[in-house]
Amino acid sequence: MKLVDTHCHIQSAGLDSGERTTRQLWAKNPDLSGDALVERAAEAGVTRLICVGCDLEDSRLAVAFAAKHDGCWASIGIHPHEAQHYLGGRKVPDLAALAMEPKVVAIGECGLDYYYQHSPKADQVKVLEFQIELALAADLPLIFHVREAFDDFWPVFDAYKGLRGVLHSYTDSADNLRKGLDRGLYIGVNGIATFAKKPDQLAVYKSVPVDRLVLETDAPFLAPHPHRGSLNEPKLLVEVAGFLATLRGEDQAGLATTTTANARKLFGI
Repeated sequence: MKLVDTHCHIQSAGLDSGERTTRQLWAKNPDLSGDALVERAAEAGVTRLICVGCDLEDSRLAVAFAAKHDGCWASIGIHPHEAQHYLGGRKVPDLAALAMEPKVVAIGECGLDYYYQHSPKADQVKVLEFQIELALAADLPLIFHVREAFDDFWPVFDAYKGLRGVLHSYTDSADNLRKGLDRGLYIGVNGIATFAKKPDQLAVYKSVPVDRLVLETDAPFLAPHPHRGSLNEPKLLVEVAGFLATLRGEDQAGLATTTTANARKLFGI
């Protein structure tokens, strides 16, 4: 089986730079480098990785990391938590310049997060709109992070035409799943599915059409069962694929083949 990890943050592993929360988590194992993570993933059959940026520095790291590894690509973005730091100044145009780098295949992660509200809602919306417009100008898909904010997200999304992308780390309702599918979006599923307990949440994972499903780890976050509580890494995508195949009553090899094809189609990798 060959799998694609459509969302990981391994570019800051072993470094003292990059998005702060991610960097601090990788620091729990300072000897674990991005190079080693790529090798371990390939040995497990996870042969393509998209390294996702959450701020300008983190996005630059993702671009540089992807340039050095044949099986890696980059997404550049400003996480909604960081939105308040990206209004005015040079940071926004500097991020836009990265979209021209040859291995950049998406914009994001970007979106709205009202669970924590580390940035004001209005700032989150403005920075999301900038990234949507950047994606349209660069003809790139978007990686959306939306948490407890779909009521505000859909009007922003619907104000634009021709958007394509993925709802990353999807954990919301069946209704918002339908709205995403109706808008042509893919659905990203990660280790959260392996420790979900609520029947309605499991039903959502079962109901995603296989031709709209992509797999992700969000490493170093959200390690799947039975590794929950430890550092996540791309090689553990195999656990996510196995769990979903069993949950959905599908052949694991077939699920791997289809989700890999979905990722390649969406991101052009």
